[in-house]
Amino acid sequence: MGKLDGKVAFITGAGSGMGKAQAILFAKEGAQVIAADINFKQTEKVVEQIKAEGGDALAISLDVSNEEEVCKAIKKGLDQFNKIDILCNTAGIFDGFLPSLEVSSDFFDKIIGVNLKGPVLLTNAVLPQMLERGNGTIINIVSVAGITANGGGTAYTISKHGLVGYTKQLSTEYGPKGIKVNAIAPGAILTNMTKELFENDEVKKSINSVPAARYGEPEEIASASLFLASSDSDFVHGSILPVDGGWLIK
Repeated sequence: MGKLDGKVAFITGAGSGMGKAQAILFAKEGAQVIAADINFKQTEKVVEQIKAEGGDALAISLDVSNEEEVCKAIKKGLDQFNKIDILCNTAGIFDGFLPSLEVSSDFFDKIIGVNLKGPVLLTNAVLPQMLERGNGTIINIVSVAGITANGGGTAYTISKHGLVGYTKQLSTEYGPKGIKVNAIAPGAILTNMTKELFENDEVKKSINSVPAARYGEPEEIASASLFLASSDSDFVHGSILPVDGGWLIK
């Protein structure tokens, strides 16, 4: 018996990194997975892996910042599996630590579009059918940059602080109606997005200075996500769970 037997999970950013790790683990735990990513070829490979391991999954091409694409993606997922029990807003882009004066209006819109607007669009698209059943789970990936400063640049930090606030507001509004909303704040996690950054000597020094003295793996975020997605966390609402190797206690 898997912890997610009978559940359907919609996961963004599922083509690589944390989203891929979530998709694979959730499928192993019995969930039917809707794997969405702007890189459709990578997402197809993830779905092929899930199916090869005996799971059930659907690959969807999705720009989370595009409302029309979001609506079509959710409809496609519902047409295939009839419901969506779990939404993981995992897709995100980094801003390269750019300070405020170096952030153009277009670049700011791009970061906010993916990291903050995207989760709002997806949440609003899946919520009605969750509310109809009186049950649903939403997990937002917010980063330590959503809790403190210097986890990214201006645009990234704003987007993640906004997502923390959205998580708490959603929990307040819809928790009493059966919707469990929580977030995970990853620290330095090795993904395609961060690989080049982690090769910088100063960044290496910073990573080694946390209590865990290392960077994290995507699978560690997936494990925390499984806890929040399963019934093990049914009394956990509106929480921001750091999975950061101790970054935030430095």
